[in-house]
Amino acid sequence: MKLIVGLGNPGRQYEKTRHNIGFEVIDELSKKWSIPLDQAKHKGIYGSGSVNGERVLLLKPLTYMNLSGESISAVMNFFKLENDDLVILYDDLDLPPGRIRLRQKGSAGGHNGIKSTIAHLGTQEFNRIRIGIGRPEGRIPVTDYVLGRFTEEEWTRIEPIIEKSAHACEAWLKSPFLQVMNEYNQS
Repeated sequence: MKLIVGLGNPGRQYEKTRHNIGFEVIDELSKKWSIPLDQAKHKGIYGSGSVNGERVLLLKPLTYMNLSGESISAVMNFFKLENDDLVILYDDLDLPPGRIRLRQKGSAGGHNGIKSTIAHLGTQEFNRIRIGIGRPEGRIPVTDYVLGRFTEEEWTRIEPIIEKSAHACEAWLKSPFLQVMNEYNQS
């Protein structure tokens, strides 16, 4: 079984914001694989299904970003999953919009959702897909920027990267994460 987690914040006011790009990928996978997010449990909303013979869980933690690890660790414990069975999708200020970067381990890099996950899992070793949102221009505070919505021009670069992130998740169901990482970090 594989667990694919998208980080974000619950509530309409956060829909389509830069910080919720992980949720966007989960929504894309939910549609693509016909896996409804119809289970509310473990401080999140999730759905399960079979993709290419692999059982898959799609999770959107509903704890707000800074407490994401609570939901992720609860699901992993309940389903008795290993860290190798997990991939987390989230926004990254240090990557330009339209770029993704896959990693198998590393620090939180200032991302509070990843800090919470590291704290709750007790390790930095888990698969992740960082999705570039770029840094704010001028004097816009980072908090306002990440909680702001993409402009129409930015969205034209973001939509394809949501799809690319979904393809990377699908590739992971067939191949080791390191192989997927090598392939997707080249493009």
